[in-house]
Amino acid sequence: MVARFPGAEKVRHSATALVADMASDPYGLISPSIYETARVVTLARSLAGHWERVRYLLASQHQDGHWGELPGYELVPTLSATEALLSSSRRSTDENRTAVSHRDVVHGASRGLRALRGQLGTAPPETIPDTVAAEIVIPALVAEINKHLDWLGPEPIAGLEDWRGIQLGLPQGADDRLLARLHEAVRLERPLSPKLWHSFEAMGASAQGTSIVRPVRGAVGCSPAATAAWLGNGQADADSRLSVEYLEAVQERSGGPVPVCAPVPVFERVWVLAAFITAGVGLSVPDELVENLHAAFGEFGVAGGPGLPPDSDDTSTALYVLVRLGRPRSADCLWSYQDGGHFSCFPDERTSSTTTNAHVLRALGEYLALDSLRRQRYLAAMDEISAWLRDQQQVDGSWRDKWHASSYYATAQCAVALARYGGAASAAVVSKAVAWVLSTQRLDGAWGVWTGTQEETAYAVQILLLAAPSATDDSLVRAAARGCTFLLRSDASATPFPPLWHDKDLYTPVRVVRAERLSALYLGYADPRVAQMIMASDAEQQVW
Repeated sequence: MVARFPGAEKVRHSATALVADMASDPYGLISPSIYETARVVTLARSLAGHWERVRYLLASQHQDGHWGELPGYELVPTLSATEALLSSSRRSTDENRTAVSHRDVVHGASRGLRALRGQLGTAPPETIPDTVAAEIVIPALVAEINKHLDWLGPEPIAGLEDWRGIQLGLPQGADDRLLARLHEAVRLERPLSPKLWHSFEAMGASAQGTSIVRPVRGAVGCSPAATAAWLGNGQADADSRLSVEYLEAVQERSGGPVPVCAPVPVFERVWVLAAFITAGVGLSVPDELVENLHAAFGEFGVAGGPGLPPDSDDTSTALYVLVRLGRPRSADCLWSYQDGGHFSCFPDERTSSTTTNAHVLRALGEYLALDSLRRQRYLAAMDEISAWLRDQQQVDGSWRDKWHASSYYATAQCAVALARYGGAASAAVVSKAVAWVLSTQRLDGAWGVWTGTQEETAYAVQILLLAAPSATDDSLVRAAARGCTFLLRSDASATPFPPLWHDKDLYTPVRVVRAERLSALYLGYADPRVAQMIMASDAEQQVW
């Protein structure tokens, strides 16, 4: 695909600059996390930047007392931030008087408690999002908050008198049995699956210094919160010094707050490159970056970042990128994730992922022409994945996924993969997905589940221009052009992207979203009819 319009060259120039910036960053650009920052506040109080983190929590609280950006996603960040403020309120008022008002800390904690009391026990289980480790994080935080409320009897705090003798309950359908088993395993120093290390902060004080987890370059489970729990406030050996250096490094960009997962160089790099490659954005990828991707592979593929276990999502995306760059490697590591008619992200997975299977389908499809000996095995797996994905489609034509809050992300990954690699049997479900996208565009040209966003609009444009059988339909051309115009009128550098990606709370992989936006614009310029409509608007002049 060669785009013939001037805007395409400007997109390619921006994409090249983004890749160069990414290649020089070993951490990845991830938005700050309320949940993760609050855990560091409680678990590593002696770490530099403590009161800056407390100030960040207070500034991020909504008027109704909740934290969090999207409806339905308030519980985990509100539990974490409320517990952190309660913990901070118990410290000497002299210590924080010049940095953060003790009265503000207490007031924030009280407002958080009121918000939680109105939510816990009333929300049906199906309304609690399937974010990472929610089944252990939620009961752990409720238990910690209830300990603070117990202490208000013998150790009252002015401003929290109304909370003495009160206890918070768990959400409907939740229990603490798994958490109790994990606490027992930690107490007995029994090995835990590495995938649990990422949420090891749920173990609280018992996590400090335990030998059952191993920091990697100072980080436990690629998580500032898990690292803070393991580090605590009293170790002085070489490993702990590395962990302090890690925590200082991840907070350096934002002056105190920390991301939910860092460093994640493999995840960021393969997602950015996959977006540009799929859209046909021709750009030169540094050899060093390609070599680093090869070096990240082990027996079971790659992990998103050091300290995380390998997974089929990052592995299949990395394989796809390397094939398309002309630097393929064996795809045999993928077979260990095959689970009946689909692929799991990890062994013993609780919830299957539609987008992971779309990425596996995409990777296997690219290997068909490279590996004749395994061709039949690839085809059989692709047929099974395609059938499984077709079965997961929602009635309205969309897909949903456990790694993202928005159906537009899941639908883009599934529809585009099925359109290219899913065979004739997938044509009907792809057409249904395109129809859903056309029917849900907003008046300003954007798409979004809650409000129009650049990220979701980019996915919708990609569905229209990559998954639709052809762009000859006038309504499709107009919709794609209006979406691109919205993207051009939105200042991607000045406006933060709302967090839509699932981890322990929501986050934004900033460079990944920028790449998806640029890829959608490139696709628009690559289609002559869409490009003419874009150029006829005033959006180009506003941005370029």
